[in-house]
Amino acid sequence: MDINELLTRAREYLPAEKVGLIERAYQFAVSCHEGQWRKSGAPYLEHPLETAGVLVELQLDAATLAGALLHDVVEDCAIPLATLEAHFGAEVSRLVDGATKLTRISQRALESDAGERTPVPASAQAENLRKMLVAMAQDLRVVFIKLADRLHNMRTLEALSLDKRHSIARETLEIYAPLAHRLGIWQIKWQLEDLAFRFLEPRQYRQITKLVAIRRGPREDFIGEVVQTIRVELDKVELKAEVFGRAKHLYSIHQKMEKYAKQGKEFSDIHDLFAIRVVVDTVPDCYSALGVSHNLWHPIPDEFNDFIANPKGNGYRSLHTTVMYRGATPLEIQIRTREMHRIAEYGIAAHWRYKEGDKAGLRFEERISWMRQLVEWHGELSGSEEFLESVKTDIFIDQVFVFTPKGEIKPLPQGATPLDFAYRIHTDLGHRCIGAKVNGKLVSLNYQLRNGETVEIMTAKAAKGPSLDWLNSELGYVRTSHAREKVRQWFKKQERSVNIERGRALLEKEVKRLGLTEANYEELAKLFKYESLDDFLAALGYGAVTATQLAQRIGAQQEQPRLVSEITPGAGVLSPGVQVLGVGNLLTNLAKCCHPIPGDGIIGYITRNRGVTVHRSDCHNVVHEDEKERLVRVEWGKSVQQYPVGVQIDSKNRVGLLRDISATV
Repeated sequence: MDINELLTRAREYLPAEKVGLIERAYQFAVSCHEGQWRKSGAPYLEHPLETAGVLVELQLDAATLAGALLHDVVEDCAIPLATLEAHFGAEVSRLVDGATKLTRISQRALESDAGERTPVPASAQAENLRKMLVAMAQDLRVVFIKLADRLHNMRTLEALSLDKRHSIARETLEIYAPLAHRLGIWQIKWQLEDLAFRFLEPRQYRQITKLVAIRRGPREDFIGEVVQTIRVELDKVELKAEVFGRAKHLYSIHQKMEKYAKQGKEFSDIHDLFAIRVVVDTVPDCYSALGVSHNLWHPIPDEFNDFIANPKGNGYRSLHTTVMYRGATPLEIQIRTREMHRIAEYGIAAHWRYKEGDKAGLRFEERISWMRQLVEWHGELSGSEEFLESVKTDIFIDQVFVFTPKGEIKPLPQGATPLDFAYRIHTDLGHRCIGAKVNGKLVSLNYQLRNGETVEIMTAKAAKGPSLDWLNSELGYVRTSHAREKVRQWFKKQERSVNIERGRALLEKEVKRLGLTEANYEELAKLFKYESLDDFLAALGYGAVTATQLAQRIGAQQEQPRLVSEITPGAGVLSPGVQVLGVGNLLTNLAKCCHPIPGDGIIGYITRNRGVTVHRSDCHNVVHEDEKERLVRVEWGKSVQQYPVGVQIDSKNRVGLLRDISATV
């Protein structure tokens, strides 16, 4: 996008004096970034222009567009904020300052991860997200700029090294795309997901692209036929509507394929690669269009969602129904008003220009109430990583809506339990909880709540306090980090001596359960990075270290060498030999991904510094190998009757376990 196109788009909804601010910001950015180039070889000015181009599509205000054009001048051109404020005012200067701080955090997180093909470290990622969401609560437009900045960076990611591409794409998929979803900005969300998917899983990305392209012709014919049928029926009842098809984006198809693969289905079994969208003028028209659709085709039971009466947490509203087209093909139909459609595409940004009005302003505040609550929790959580956990579990996942006994609606993350509900109502209610009723029936405290259920909490008269078992993730009593943190805080406030004794009892119990004759408690404390044993035991006592974490860490320390290395080949027990292209005495090793044994069909893979790795012929890594020239023919050497095989069995301890293992072997 060039400056003329940007200004033309801005004039469509902004007054002339506001457009002048954008033009002045552009001229200032030109002088600042003169002579600077991106790693892709393009002039640096292209980046702020494209960032502003994303935001003009959302029809954001002039200050936001000016901030987008100037968002790198402080960091990359050493322009003081005071200079920006003098030229463009305090509002633009504040937006640039917020965007600059977020950029610095992201860069530090990335640099700390240099050279490793792993996600951004949790602590750096958490601090990044914490600062972003706190800044968002102060001025939401800062995050609009950051999302647009990330989208253009993802579009030009190929210019960076493989390691940085992987790190940035992972962070985008885990943080930025869910954030765009939570803000309801579908236009940015699906692009971030597809671009991250392209760099994280290039093989699957190419595969899905080809599959979609092959079926494109028949799919377009099918969509055209369905759209025409619905239009004719709506015209009969004189219902004015816009009808069109919407294809799923690639990452969404990838998720669907993974889900279907677990059910033994293939790509050809996926019928809902697209949806039919009906856009009407009013809410009553939505329900009229729904009736027309159900008269045309038989609706599938349990596949209807009324998001108009019960909007999603990000403000999304529509009617969703799935029908059997001509009795054979499942077809999803989405029905909404034009206002709902605009909000579905642009999310919370669609409200920004209208938040000054009383009614619209109230609606805007309702839309971001979850964020205000998040900032409140931010002060209670003890560290950045707890904050990251809170956001990922409480904010970035789907929600369920349940009722209090008085009929109030309470949104909770999907999978939440009665205890999560109790702590969401009030901390003291959670501490005194001894049971729960759902729709009038007693349920266990780890029962997973569903949409529309009424929850009643039963409490003890005296202050009872939570159970340490509530922090055990395997038992599933609390699923939200908000509730988990409240439980931890309760135990943390207990006397230190009580926590130490409780932690010692828990440690001894876990050591005994794992069947260890002796364990060095001081070494365990160091493994968990505690300077003293008492600090470690206290952490165990108030739940900062859980029994599951303890078992995993002890298990890793106690892991025995593989059985293969313990057996000395002797008479009748020989290590199986492998010949490469008929030549012996070459360094070979058996692949750990598929564990080939004599009798299996095998193939060799020439590594860069470990000789030839031998895989099974049907190994997933071999079948999908891009560099086929590195595969060589290999065959088993002298056959033997016996050979050592390593066996590792992971199981929970129970009565009769040894007997069952022996019988199976």
